[in-house]
Parts: sequence; C-alpha cells; structure tokens
Amino acid sequence: PKARSAAAALRRLNSAVQYVPYRGALGPRSALRLVRQYDIVADCSDNVPTRYLVSDACVLAGKPLVSGSALRLEGQLVVYNYRGGPCYRCLFPQPPPPDTVTNCADGGVLGVVTGIIGCMQALEVLKIASGMGSSFNQQMLMFDALEGRFRNIKLRPKKPDCAVCGDNPSVTCLQDYEAFCGSSATDKCRTLQLLPSQDRISVQQYKELLDEQVPHVLLDVRPQVEVDICRLEHAVHIPLSKLEEKNEESLRYLQKRICEEKQRTDDQTSLPVYVVCKLGNDSQKAVKILQELPAKEFGSVLAKDIKGGLMAWATKIDSTFPQY
Repeated sequence: PKARSAAAALRRLNSAVQYVPYRGALGPRSALRLVRQYDIVADCSDNVPTRYLVSDACVLAGKPLVSGSALRLEGQLVVYNYRGGPCYRCLFPQPPPPDTVTNCADGGVLGVVTGIIGCMQALEVLKIASGMGSSFNQQMLMFDALEGRFRNIKLRPKKPDCAVCGDNPSVTCLQDYEAFCGSSATDKCRTLQLLPSQDRISVQQYKELLDEQVPHVLLDVRPQVEVDICRLEHAVHIPLSKLEEKNEESLRYLQKRICEEKQRTDDQTSLPVYVVCKLGNDSQKAVKILQELPAKEFGSVLAKDIKGGLMAWATKIDSTFPQY
C-alpha cells in the first residue's frame, strides 16, 4: 500500500518524526474525523471525487489544503481554504463530465513531474506550519516540464455564494462524491458507459466475427504512440483526435476503406464498423462521432465499439498480445 510504503521510506530519512499510515480508501465517513486530527492537509490524490471530498472536509474542519496534481508533462499547485482564499469548489463549483477527465492511469505521467510538484507541496506545508504563510493561496502554480517553465495564475477570490465555504453554505456535511462527480474515487483505469448495450460487442463476439470472415472495418482510435506498441494487423488506424476535429484526410481514408470492404458484400446491408481502443472508453466516443457521419458520403454504416478494448482482447482472447 502506498501509505505504508511512503511511511517506511520517510522513517529511513528521518526517524524522529511520527508517521501514521492509514491503509484504505478515504471516504465521506472517515475523512472529517481524520482531517480534524491535523493542522495542514496535503492532497496528492488522482481523481476528482477525492479532490472534492478532501476540500470539503478541510473547509468543514477549518484546515488549509495544499493541493498538487500532475499529468503527463504538466503539474499544478494551489493552496485552498487558507487566509481567506478560495476553496476547491470556489474554482470548480461543478465537476467536469466524467468522460472528459484523464487520470494518470489513462494518460500517463512522468515521475519527475510528480516529484517536483511533491517537493513544492512539502515546501508550502513547511511555510504554513512555520507561520511564514503560503505563496499560493490566491495563485495557482503551473509547471510545464517540456518547456521547463513555471508561471503563476491569479485566482478569483473566495466566492460568497460557494456551496461549502460561502456565506450561506448548502453543503454542511460530507456527501456521496462518486455520485456527485459521476465517476469512481480511484486512480485506476476508468470504465465508462457512454453507449447503450446494443451499440457494443464483447471481444468474444468480435473473435467469432473474425473467424466467420464477416465483412467489416476495424477502426483503431488510439494515439500513434500506443499503436506503435501493439496493434491488430487488420485494423485501420485513425486517432480519436482526428475524428473529433473532423479531419478531412482521415475521413476520406475511412470512407475509402469502408467502400473497399463494402465491395465484398451485396451492398444491400449496413457495413459494420467496429471501433477499438485500449480500454473501451475512447472507442465509445468514436462510435458517437461515426453515427453522425453523413450517409450520403459514407453510406449505411453500423458502428459499434468493442467493450474492454485491446486489453480485454489480451486477457480473454490472445494471451500473447502485449499489455501496457
């Protein structure tokens, strides 16, 4: 467990400090009791529900929150609920749609970036604890590792109508944050349900279609860097980003492949286009885009996504297929 691993590593660095690891997920029932025991809280979580939970708990307990985050090559640092500064809800009153959120498990993160942001968090904790105050209770620190640049963004002040820290708060106790955010409080890979069941097939069903040589197009919508790791040889590759921006070259290429495959049929039925990605999340987004393509140009296309993506294929169909 991360908590025990961190405590063990810190004891080796400084045995004079008392470290108390809590094994288990933080939830609405335990958060306020834990937060009240400490003077300063550092949020190092990797999901939206936990960020709302920790921030609300700190407001209700009257504790400053040193919040850090990192994704890919970028990092952020803010201090919430400190010396009249805003809380997390002041900046983000409503959670983003769950299908728009990328976490580290899905998007990746460079470990050096988390180390830099973590050290900056530790510095702010020490400054607050020593009475020096924080530099980031009214500003957000943005770190771009690719450019090697730091910049500060001035934050809007505390909102008088904030649901938790405002003049007349409506949030007076901790709630179900997974329901509030529509996503799980975990840093593991997400499983989204964006399509009805009739627009999805399992990897076992797709394997049967392959074995029966049913005419179709398999569309792989992963980024090129993932396709370079592994792919199904017969798949057509168009990144989701190209579909989202309606890239003309990519759409013409897809139209060409659909027409070529339709020549194998009697042209009387809809040609199936099955969409695959790593986990079955981006493929659902791609299916929604394909369903809106003009029939005049693409003909009658029946788009479905493959549940669980290529990682389900590796687990359930082909054990030699690389997992990453």
